[in-house]
Amino acid sequence: QARVEESGGGLVQPGGSLRLACAGSGIFLNVHNTSWYRQSPGQQRELVANIIPTRRTSYAESVKDRFTISRDNAKNTVFLQMNRLKPEDTAVYFCNAQLGRLSYWGQGTQVTVAA
Repeated sequence: QARVEESGGGLVQPGGSLRLACAGSGIFLNVHNTSWYRQSPGQQRELVANIIPTRRTSYAESVKDRFTISRDNAKNTVFLQMNRLKPEDTAVYFCNAQLGRLSYWGQGTQVTVAA
């Protein structure tokens, strides 16, 4: 069954770092547009970062210069390196892989930034 699965969330202090992973199963992420989204309680889900098959990347303004999205084809995994984390980065982070009409969402991983 094709799916993506996130991992790597947790509790971190402000200014700290985390690396999230989105592993593909039954699909090849190197041919998908893969994105990280996040959603805080009471807020809409927002796009954080995206990487396309050519490895071109894009970021939300709020995370530019702090977050880096990358892909390891050998591991069939997309990473989100998050540095200089802020309390407002606290959210459930979701991975999405899209190819044409096909769209796969993971269950999400909680990131909490607090002292």
